[in-house]
Amino acid sequence: MTRLGRLYPLLEDVRLPDGLPYSQVSAWELRFLYLLGRHHLTGEDRLVELGSGGGGSTYALALGLRDSPVFDERTGRLHAYDFFRVGRGTFATEKFFDSGEKPADDDSFLADFRGRLEPFLPFLEIHAGDLWRTSDPDDTSPVEFLHVDIAKTPRVFRCVAERFLTRLRPGSVVLHQDFAGPRLPWLHHSTGALLPYIELSGPPIRSTLAFEVVRPVPGHVMRAIAEDAYTVDEKLELISAVQERVDRDHTGGIPFRPVLELAKAYVAHYAGEHRRAWSLAKPLLGDDYLARTRADHFAQLRRAHEEARPSHGGAPLRRLVRRALGR
Repeated sequence: MTRLGRLYPLLEDVRLPDGLPYSQVSAWELRFLYLLGRHHLTGEDRLVELGSGGGGSTYALALGLRDSPVFDERTGRLHAYDFFRVGRGTFATEKFFDSGEKPADDDSFLADFRGRLEPFLPFLEIHAGDLWRTSDPDDTSPVEFLHVDIAKTPRVFRCVAERFLTRLRPGSVVLHQDFAGPRLPWLHHSTGALLPYIELSGPPIRSTLAFEVVRPVPGHVMRAIAEDAYTVDEKLELISAVQERVDRDHTGGIPFRPVLELAKAYVAHYAGEHRRAWSLAKPLLGDDYLARTRADHFAQLRRAHEEARPSHGGAPLRRLVRRALGR
């Protein structure tokens, strides 16, 4: 059993307080965060949560830290990063406001977040705003714990990779909360690149993949991840390597192998290879889980494929002729 895997048998026994702040992660994931804080993390190096949202995950982790026999609230710090507002590009919901909806004159829920986390403010450092602005490019201090629930776009993931993944050391723990999201393939192929240097905790906890760094990660690997230097074929191979290690989540409900196969389709889609993307996605139409939960993904990939197909004598050809004639 892995060092993190020893926490799995404890999941059933965790009793979190009623009225926890609203969270978009499952109760299982909140319990695992509590157990990490209670039984594993020390706070001797940086504890970082990227994408704190309404505070449910932050609360569960902070509660575990407060109950820990080794975490020192006087010196240890939990760093919470988020836009802490709703609006385009934030991926936040109005449920993060205490009222459940955005006030007419304010798009920030930061005050609500502070109020919910008030018991832990003495050791909680809040970083509100765009991650590229609120993170320090010169900070090279080791990161003991990194919870990634913010990397919804390649732009943000590059910041995560450049400014946080590079600070991992043997013993560092990483949680990718969105690992069941096929539209975020950078989480999957970057994990594939890290496989020689990490130990997976066990099956994902619902949509969260957890791992511990067990060997120093070479600088060239981190640079390749941050610079998105892998080719499409290399990314597909890296995701295949993850598929060999990850099957279903710990409840048996999420089949990660087809999820990761659909993520491969998005690698091709984002590279503009729409025919290839659809050829990867189409065989998955018969998967019950994906058909039930990712119908919009299939529609998006099918539409891109159809729009990219050459049309003999059709509109795409006419547009090319007009461009050539300068019309």
